[in-house]
Amino acid sequence: MRKKSLGMKIFTAFNYAFLILLAVSCLLPMLNQLAISFSSSSAVAAGKVGLWPVDFTLDSYQYMADKPAFWKSLLVSGARVLLAVPISMVVCVLAAFPLSRLDHEFPARKIYIWIFVVPMLIGGGLIPSYMVVRNTGLIDSIWALILPSTVNVFNTILLMNFFRSLPKELEEAAYVDGATHVKVLRMIVLPVSRPVLATVTLYIIVNHWNSWFDGLIYMNSPDKYPLQTYLQTQVVSTNLMALEKLRDIRQIGMISDRTGKAAQIFLAAVPVLMIYPFLQKYFTTGIVMGSVKG
Repeated sequence: MRKKSLGMKIFTAFNYAFLILLAVSCLLPMLNQLAISFSSSSAVAAGKVGLWPVDFTLDSYQYMADKPAFWKSLLVSGARVLLAVPISMVVCVLAAFPLSRLDHEFPARKIYIWIFVVPMLIGGGLIPSYMVVRNTGLIDSIWALILPSTVNVFNTILLMNFFRSLPKELEEAAYVDGATHVKVLRMIVLPVSRPVLATVTLYIIVNHWNSWFDGLIYMNSPDKYPLQTYLQTQVVSTNLMALEKLRDIRQIGMISDRTGKAAQIFLAAVPVLMIYPFLQKYFTTGIVMGSVKG
């Protein structure tokens, strides 16, 4: 192994220091919100809470457990993710596979690629999108949160590039044995594409879980808001306690607007934080291998 020069060592040390600083800067706000959610309202109001709870209490989470609106929105987001992931994966895979063929196999390939790419660069706008959803009868339905974003062009291109990077000998051997395109996709391509499939799955989950604006414009009833839309209405409200009456008056002194919001924000982030470690090992591999060939 060649010995690193002094300049390379300094450059490597600077990169590590920069990345550690960047990671810490991303982690500190979450730790602060977590500490606030476990602290008393008086400590938060006095500005005593940093990265560690002051006057530790679970009252904010007890308050959240008694809020039906929070759990309704959580169920809506859960149903949205469970429906969106398989639908979007099937559609993106079925679009990416033919686009990954060679030009002589699919002569119209470049035309369809432009059909996919142009809308990604030039969007139709909010009003046309809303009119399409309204005229198709999806307003105030969970399908309004799922179907408009089913075909994600970035995910399709990522899958297409990964499929194009696979050895053609695998597919040719299957075709010689009489396999159809569908069987090649199901038996050959998909089993060796787990890294990019896991990456796209993670993208779809995070995108749908974190999306809030579509719930705000497509849902007429707050009872049908997804979790992030519900949280957005809470965060922009001037006073969390004014939104609904507490059944236990004693609790008013234990939590505040900030502690209640911090508890909601942290609970909303927990599902993604729990899923990511299981898919992280595929994430980098899928991104790199899906980006090397166009």
